[in-house]
Amino acid sequence: MGRLAVSGEDNLLKLVEVETPEDYLLQEQVGFILRKAHQRHVSIFAAHIGDLTPPQFAALAKLRDVGETSQNQLGTLIAMDAATVKGVIDRLKARGLVELSKHEVDKRRLLVNLTAEGREAIERLIPLAREITAETLAPLSAKEAATFMRLLVKLA
Repeated sequence: MGRLAVSGEDNLLKLVEVETPEDYLLQEQVGFILRKAHQRHVSIFAAHIGDLTPPQFAALAKLRDVGETSQNQLGTLIAMDAATVKGVIDRLKARGLVELSKHEVDKRRLLVNLTAEGREAIERLIPLAREITAETLAPLSAKEAATFMRLLVKLA
């Protein structure tokens, strides 16, 4: 059913079709639900690993997996743009968890690697990360959790 609304054209009142609240409920939208799930996960993460942010943890974990890599490649691997990964790496370097070096051939390329302290930290944190994942997925059955993860991968 239409109702009176101001049209953008000459600010005239016209009878137009306007969506009713039942047509669009924010709490039913995928972005809203994903944001709430993300907020819950970040809260769980902070309760277990309070001294690193999720992006910092992701950088350390990926460096553990791949070893020394360029800063840009690390950003790609952990789904971060160049500016964001630079800030993450700068903060990890300030804490002595990563070290930077120039590529031997291409001096413009900045390489990132774990320090001994960074390697020890990530090895200590991996079991906590497993607990975080388990706690995040705890409301789901094992079968639901597997399905949920498959669907998230498909969306990502």
